[in-house]
Amino acid sequence: MATKIYIVYYSTYGHVATLAEEIQRGAASVAGVEAKLWQVPETLSGEALARMGAPPKRADVPAIAPAALVEADGVLLGFPTRFGMLPAQLKAFLDGTSDLWCEQRLAGKPAGIFCSTGCQGGGQETTAYVIEPFGVFTSSPQVESNVWYSGVGDAWIIIDLESLMMGEVKGGSPYGAGTIAGDGSRVPTQLELQQAFHQGKYFAGIAKKLKGAAA
Repeated sequence: MATKIYIVYYSTYGHVATLAEEIQRGAASVAGVEAKLWQVPETLSGEALARMGAPPKRADVPAIAPAALVEADGVLLGFPTRFGMLPAQLKAFLDGTSDLWCEQRLAGKPAGIFCSTGCQGGGQETTAYVIEPFGVFTSSPQVESNVWYSGVGDAWIIIDLESLMMGEVKGGSPYGAGTIAGDGSRVPTQLELQQAFHQGKYFAGIAKKLKGAAA
């Protein structure tokens, strides 16, 4: 059976969604892997989103319920930072996973993150940390549900060196791919997309091996 990778994200202006699409392409490039995009349910009203200038959510990417995480062999969570923390939409979703934690339904599954921040000093690494006390895989889900955390592997060093040589600002960290949104007009660069693709491919390979080992 195919290894199922769920790429679950929340994106207000589309930056995280763009990374998610590239991560999906990377994961799907691994033979025997199915990579599916999911959106975290919105908690803001349509009126509030309109005032924020947020574009419509992608109609072809379904909203996910917490119980669906059990179906995945590996989960990647994508989100923008909110003052260095999770956005309320993702926290509301993760708060709904308590039953999964109590029943240890996510034990042994690999998990990872990717994110966006407003600026280079806006928390590309610290935003990754905040998933520990809150999330789906913890009570702290990732720790107490025995989920395996996976970053982006050694390629981040090569990509970061490339960005330094080119004098290019780049999001992302060893903990996961990332992009810098700026005032909202900046879009993910080729280097940021390169890291996202690599993360998807690298993560899918790990999930496939773990599933094979458990069979």
